[in-house]
Amino acid sequence: MANSKKICFITCVNDEDWYSEALLYMQHLHLPEGMQAEYRAIRGAVSMAAGYNEGMRQSEAQYKVYLHQDTLVVNPDFIEDLLKIFADKTVGVLGVIGCRSLPRSGIWWDGMRTYGRVLHACEAESVVDTICMQPKELFMEVESVDGLLLATQYDIPWREDLFTGWHFYDTSQCREFARRGYKVAVPRQKDFWCIHCPKEKPLAPSYKKYQRIFLKEYGKELHPEV
Repeated sequence: MANSKKICFITCVNDEDWYSEALLYMQHLHLPEGMQAEYRAIRGAVSMAAGYNEGMRQSEAQYKVYLHQDTLVVNPDFIEDLLKIFADKTVGVLGVIGCRSLPRSGIWWDGMRTYGRVLHACEAESVVDTICMQPKELFMEVESVDGLLLATQYDIPWREDLFTGWHFYDTSQCREFARRGYKVAVPRQKDFWCIHCPKEKPLAPSYKKYQRIFLKEYGKELHPEV
């Protein structure tokens, strides 16, 4: 039985310095009265999906936040804001930025209507507030969110059978929630909730491989806007 008074932060870790920084931010979030927080660092994961499944199995928390080791949660009321949205039991998964309808490519940022915001700090001298459209209500239902942070209130296995690397695990998970009738959400953010600090680098050659796998599995479920 999932523990509704507990939230678990799960991170695949291969850089201890980045994780210690991210953990510091997690540990300073305001905890609503009666809530407990736990932190699971998964080291040596063979893929993001496999690592997240391992973390999911380790925790009885109803609420789980899967985030990159270089994602800093800077909204001090993040947990309370999350619980407000998850009061709607039809919402299964939430992210801070994503798209209303996935395009034929399956790549969320290619979508015609993108929602949310995140502060990108790719280099020390380059900080960009990536702002898309903002939901008018508490949240906007979307088809996919970015994997820098995904929060869930139900445990649905990540597709480690298909996504054996580091790409498309996030968009796949959004589709898995949708297949079970749950909403994917992007919150209305008065100010950005997260700082993402990825290194600038070209897409890995394996990206196209996992894109093909994604489209083979979910392509017929997409309804792109034109």
